[in-house]
Amino acid sequence: MLLNIGGRRVCEIPIVQIRPCRMQSRKSFSHEKLRELALSIKQNGILQPITVRRLSSLEYELISGERRLRAAVMCGNKKIPCIVLDCSDKQAEIYSLIENLQRCDLNFFEEAEGIQRLMKEYGMTKTDTAKKLGKRQSTISNKLRILKLDDEEKEIILKYNLTERHARALLKIEDTVLRRMILSEIIEESMNVSQSEKYIDEVLRRKSEDRQKSQKKRLVIKNIKIFENTINKAVDTMRSSGINAVTKQTETDEFIEFTVRIAKSKNKPVDEEQKNKTA
Repeated sequence: MLLNIGGRRVCEIPIVQIRPCRMQSRKSFSHEKLRELALSIKQNGILQPITVRRLSSLEYELISGERRLRAAVMCGNKKIPCIVLDCSDKQAEIYSLIENLQRCDLNFFEEAEGIQRLMKEYGMTKTDTAKKLGKRQSTISNKLRILKLDDEEKEIILKYNLTERHARALLKIEDTVLRRMILSEIIEESMNVSQSEKYIDEVLRRKSEDRQKSQKKRLVIKNIKIFENTINKAVDTMRSSGINAVTKQTETDEFIEFTVRIAKSKNKPVDEEQKNKTA
């Protein structure tokens, strides 16, 4: 059967002659939603044809409409209405990716991975990709950023129905261990995006303060070491000039004390205990 929809020829093709799309962005299909779509197809038929391209006289490759194709199979349909496009391998893959990315039923990680593939495999810039998908370039950049999360983090985020904004907020944390701990806290406390962002900012603020305190402490220790070396060099200079001198260092929780002991007579022996405690 042949029809004409919007200037494109639609024909019914046996389902057994259609092979899957190689560039499918969606990795998971809800069985419940497929069942609902199959029931709708049984009652109303397929209202929107799928898109395919001809590979040979008896074989076609799916470009878009995999959910409809799967639902039609569930209904027991033998044929399905198709729009047949004449396009190259590259064009078909680009059409398939763009069509899937423009749908609203991909999760945000699948969408980001599809955008990344579009850019890497076909040399498209962020500007080109944004134009093709009808999105702002900043939106494309933000979507690509969430791919920096590891696979386990992505799985947890999807499992607990967190949002893309939750994912972006977590990217503020570079430490993987700390990020995983905060992700668990967000889930346990059922934090919304605003609460999560505030919590993350507070954790990062405290971490920054701790880092500054640690840096100040290291600086003080470094300065004390410099001062200690200065004293030791001065004492060494006195000794090389024939002055009998020793240093003593004592330390408490609050203070470090340096004592320099100089003999009035060149020939006066240095106390052995003082020698042993010389810095």
